[in-house]
Amino acid sequence: MSDVVTEAVAALNAKMDGGFDGTAKFIIEDEGSIMIDENGARAGDDDAEVSMTATAETFKAILDGEQDPTAAFMTGKLTVDGDMGKAMALAGVLS
Repeated sequence: MSDVVTEAVAALNAKMDGGFDGTAKFIIEDEGSIMIDENGARAGDDDAEVSMTATAETFKAILDGEQDPTAAFMTGKLTVDGDMGKAMALAGVLS
């Protein structure tokens, strides 16, 4: 597992108050994947209701609050595959 994924898992768990109602996967290009579910965030590459893909730089900016997830999606920096409602719910949990 890459340092980027390890740091992102820790940051996501610190941001979330508990788990997430559903399953989501963040795919960080050239680094790995993070699963988010009712137990919180962890490294993994399981099936999910929604998958979101971004570069490490974009993902870090979203986590740091420097990049709005919706704006990242609208400008093509973040791609979403699957349940858009789950993606929007996750954006709300992370902000």
